[in-house]
Amino acid sequence: MTLRRRLIVSIVAIVVGLSVVIGLVSVIALRGFLNQQLDGQLDSATNRAQHSLPNDYDPTGGPSNLEGLLLGTGQGPGTLSVLFAGTRVYTPGRVNDDGNYENPLTTADFTKLANIGSGQHVTMTLDGKLGEYRVKSVTTAEGYRLVVGLPMASVNATIGRLLLVISIVTIVGLAVSIAIALLVVRYALRPLQRMAATASRVAELRLDRGDVALDARVAKEDTDPRTEVGRVGAAMNRMLGHVASALTARQESENKVRQFVADASHELRTPLASVRGYAELTRRMGKDLPEDVVYAMGRIESESVRMTSLVEELLLLARLDEGTDLVTKEVDLTRIVLDAVHDTHVSTTGHQFEVSVPEEPITLLGDPMRLHQVVANLLNNARTHTPEGTEVWVTLARDDAAKEAVVTVSDNGPGIDPAVMPVLFERFARADSSRSRKAGSTGLGLAIVEAVVHSHGGTVSASNGEPGAVFTVRLPLEPAPKGSPAPLPAPEAVRP
Repeated sequence: MTLRRRLIVSIVAIVVGLSVVIGLVSVIALRGFLNQQLDGQLDSATNRAQHSLPNDYDPTGGPSNLEGLLLGTGQGPGTLSVLFAGTRVYTPGRVNDDGNYENPLTTADFTKLANIGSGQHVTMTLDGKLGEYRVKSVTTAEGYRLVVGLPMASVNATIGRLLLVISIVTIVGLAVSIAIALLVVRYALRPLQRMAATASRVAELRLDRGDVALDARVAKEDTDPRTEVGRVGAAMNRMLGHVASALTARQESENKVRQFVADASHELRTPLASVRGYAELTRRMGKDLPEDVVYAMGRIESESVRMTSLVEELLLLARLDEGTDLVTKEVDLTRIVLDAVHDTHVSTTGHQFEVSVPEEPITLLGDPMRLHQVVANLLNNARTHTPEGTEVWVTLARDDAAKEAVVTVSDNGPGIDPAVMPVLFERFARADSSRSRKAGSTGLGLAIVEAVVHSHGGTVSASNGEPGAVFTVRLPLEPAPKGSPAPLPAPEAVRP
């Protein structure tokens, strides 16, 4: 449940609870007051009935005597009178609405009335149409028990009207309170909504690489230290400031390292070329040299070639990090894939390559040389880290829904160790023994693949198939808007 909903539900619950409590207290208080008022009327009616009895009254008298007794006391409509003499009942009756006398009481009613203690005010429900009555029992001077009762209809009607009014007021108040609560809560939560929007903008930023401008901050009006929400906003701004400082320091450190790698790679190219040249020259003129010296010079030459390749790849990565090594134009990705597979197939004898491309060419904007390097590096990775006889499949397809070109390179080799997956695309990453590194691998091939793909606005991921490894490259068919962040890796991507 959201905070907004919890607040509104809490406010409504409080309003309903207060309304119920106030209603109950009002009903109980009013009922007590009305009962007290009715008890006063009942006491007066009892006194009138008791004083109307003559000292020599004989309850066994005739009907005329009974009728004159009841009607002569001035009792109002609905007044109930019963006289008990021992276990016998005399002069039972009730004054009806037209002032006449009637006796609607039943035997069960007489039993109830006879059990009332002298001097008590009791509320009871009588049988038939009489309903609820407030009754009182007194003992006359002759020792008879006189029970007088007044109907509770007026009290119950007043209580019913009060309940109706309370219900209407509660419903109206509840509707008004909900409307006010919605407005108040919406206004009170606006700062939190703005903070959430700021946090969402920060969450959408790519903070793990590249230049990051973390300038998102909570608005000044949402950082009032006198309010709880304002203190949260101020704390969030301080946190964002610390994060921005840390990112700036990280970026400066990365720039220094990148510049060092670029400078070192550039400076190493000349001496490495000299070493390689002198090694080749010595090998050509080494007819009179001892065999072990010729072998050593050959090793120097081969290692200088490998070192030169490593330096070139480091320099390429540095340029890609700076975004200065791409030449973008419309390229035929189908032709690039076919050429890369053909080149690898010609230079390899121990692996089998199969390629599948759509009939219609897939074109996009990109750097043809770097895209060729992506496919070539993936093929070289499969060739280098799988045993001879491994089959490698290369597939190019168009994903019209995502507007992407999808290049898949898979094999039926031993696959990738899951422990290596998180660092597979990092520089100088080394696979386990199941995909053992052969001579000539620098550990930068997949890092270059990722850098080139990301520079084109795409994603690259790796997973294990059944069997073998599967590398998937997704490249946008349409260029991303200028200034938009690079896409995040796919869910199966190995980079976090």
